[in-house]
Amino acid sequence: MDRFHPQYPDHLQVIIHEGGPRITKAQPELVWVQVTEVVSEDVFAGKVLNQPQQLPSLRYGDVIRFIVPTSGRYPIMTTDQYMAERPHWKIHPCNKCGLSELFDVPTDLIRVIFPHVSATGEIEMFTSFCGVCGGIQGIERMNR
Repeated sequence: MDRFHPQYPDHLQVIIHEGGPRITKAQPELVWVQVTEVVSEDVFAGKVLNQPQQLPSLRYGDVIRFIVPTSGRYPIMTTDQYMAERPHWKIHPCNKCGLSELFDVPTDLIRVIFPHVSATGEIEMFTSFCGVCGGIQGIERMNR
């Protein structure tokens, strides 16, 4: 599937969000983004081209960063904190839609799912809900 708009080769649809279902009740949205920068090998930046309807923290014209998942239909908005933690975790694809990335930082998920364990605690593997479809994703700590 070609992810880019046929008439505007630098425009593609990106899932924007305020976190996954364990962190927020806000629903993710699909918006058009104009790619403006290749930040790193798998991180890109772009300008939001339409006004989000359900996410008050994001607006038309905002510049966001996003990643293209190994599996999953659309690129996903990301944060610097997620990208910093990502190399330390193996994200198992969603059992329903196959999404291979999370909406949330793994240590934030640990804090919410296991409130009595510190983020640096001994949690080696856990599951969470997919931000796209609500399926199950496994999150496994890589060897330290």
